[in-house]
Amino acid sequence: MVKTSPAVLDPLQLGAYFALIEVSSLLRHAVEQQLRRAGDLSYVQFQLLATLGDAPRGCLRMTDLADGVVYSRSGLTYQAQTLEKRGLVSRAPSSEDERSIEVAITEDGRSLLADVFPGHIAILNDMLFAPLTGQDVQTLADVLARARDHMRQGPARSAAPRGRAHRSTS
Repeated sequence: MVKTSPAVLDPLQLGAYFALIEVSSLLRHAVEQQLRRAGDLSYVQFQLLATLGDAPRGCLRMTDLADGVVYSRSGLTYQAQTLEKRGLVSRAPSSEDERSIEVAITEDGRSLLADVFPGHIAILNDMLFAPLTGQDVQTLADVLARARDHMRQGPARSAAPRGRAHRSTS
């Protein structure tokens, strides 16, 4: 029997990984606090509103929205219901596919985004971009885009089977 040694990360890779995780955690925590204070929004709710706000018609199919923000369909349904109750989004059957539901940002949703964006941008500028040069930001954007694109080569999360994982009965 041939034993294989476990894969290991070299010190540079490990340091880069831990730095990415720590930066992500610190930034997300600060952003979440700001979003709660400024708009009583969770991070995911802000992502949904911002994604819809950037969409050409201000609306997307639920499946596309879930894939874009990397969130489960059931979790997205709950968040969309919460935002809909607040009048920030509306949901309706898709005009192109009767099996799909479209979520659209409302004027109240756009107004809330306008209220929270200044503080959001200030946090990003202060915590993330302040210590970086323009070239650093370009390099960071390029590196993260390559990593993201590589990770997104597989099927979208919405393509995964619903429900519990199938178990082998053998």
